[in-house]
Amino acid sequence: MNYDIYNSVFSHRYGSEEMRKIFGEQHKYEIWRKIWVALATAQAEIGKVSKEELEDLVKNQNNINIDRILEIEKETRHDVVAGIREFAEVAKVGGGKIHLGATSMDINDNGDILKMNEALAIIETKLKGVLGEFKNKIDQYADMVCIGFTHLQPAEPTTVGYRMAFYAQDLLSDLKLLEFIKTNIKGKGMKGAVGTGASYDRGVDEKVMEILGIEGALVTSQIVSRQMEYWVLTLLSSIANSLAKFAGDLRILQSPLFGEWSEPFAEKQVGSSAMPFKRNPINAEKLCSLARFITQTVPVVIGNQAVSYLERTLDDSANRRIVIPEAFLACDEVLETANKLIGGLVINEKKITHNLSQYAPFAATERIILEAVKLGADRQKMHELIRDISMQAWSEIQDGKENRILELLMEQEEIKKLFDKSELEKLFDVSGHVGDAPERARKCAKII
Repeated sequence: MNYDIYNSVFSHRYGSEEMRKIFGEQHKYEIWRKIWVALATAQAEIGKVSKEELEDLVKNQNNINIDRILEIEKETRHDVVAGIREFAEVAKVGGGKIHLGATSMDINDNGDILKMNEALAIIETKLKGVLGEFKNKIDQYADMVCIGFTHLQPAEPTTVGYRMAFYAQDLLSDLKLLEFIKTNIKGKGMKGAVGTGASYDRGVDEKVMEILGIEGALVTSQIVSRQMEYWVLTLLSSIANSLAKFAGDLRILQSPLFGEWSEPFAEKQVGSSAMPFKRNPINAEKLCSLARFITQTVPVVIGNQAVSYLERTLDDSANRRIVIPEAFLACDEVLETANKLIGGLVINEKKITHNLSQYAPFAATERIILEAVKLGADRQKMHELIRDISMQAWSEIQDGKENRILELLMEQEEIKKLFDKSELEKLFDVSGHVGDAPERARKCAKII
């Protein structure tokens, strides 16, 4: 890298090399050359391009000089024209037939769809990998009871595996959306300056798309509808946000007052430059940060779809060069990070058991009221009694003591008349008060 100028973080810090190559300049020109050769191949079948011209184009298809292209672009102020002229310089026999009948967006739009299809294949593979890691955790912890939290306050018990299944279920929906997009995303095809196909012979459009292996939209303007890109970036945003929910919860559960989960921490990893004891959830924080960025690319492409006047204006061009590659690279990094976080997730079973013993007994109070009423107690009086005892026990917990609600209740004459200690202990055992959560968690895991 040239350290004297700005370098995008996506060129070295975030995203994988395989994703970077898809959106690199080399691959862009390789795809453009592929489209030009496909067009010449289709036109050779109807006599518009000679055998010798086509052979020359095929022979020089991968003979690309990007420095020369950029040099020409400085004069022409047009990247596609620069690409055509550089190709023609090396393909001296067939160069005069390059881009015959085409407009720039016949090359650009089809090229972008080809790149997005490649990038979506990477996203799909990594998304399935993350789901596989969740499946392992769901199966492992489906029965591990933990205290649930609503409003960040202790609520009723759930299980660790059931909580994991909640995240996985969202990702399964994302996978279905990805499959829909793969099936329905279309290129522009070879339809010319305003989409009518007037500059092409009949059948050329279909033949080129067949060679490229993508389906062309039935109706286009100079461009294929930007709705396609809205779908794609919405998908990337949804995947990122599904994982940000997991990462956000991990950050909460890693805080010492919860202490139930933590992300893997390398032996020589440094948590803080000032506080050497820190074990910050930096990867979960990075994931959340990138997810927030990805969601903000969606409004850009919404505007590109809506604010493209008549057959086409150019106000989408500059931002598409930024948001499409960076959204894919950011999502790629989110999936890579999530895979490591889930695979290496540390589950602190002792702290889970401690928190459950501290807070789960409060969830049993409703069962005690119901049983007491069955035995003839006044529901309102019993509710008030147990509420007072619960508040006392809660206050003691806030002072750092253990939960004494069972002991405090057994000191009440009204309670002693209804229950002996063993009966009350059974009512306070909420380890089974998780409904069918373990079974549903396993059902979710089987779908993955």
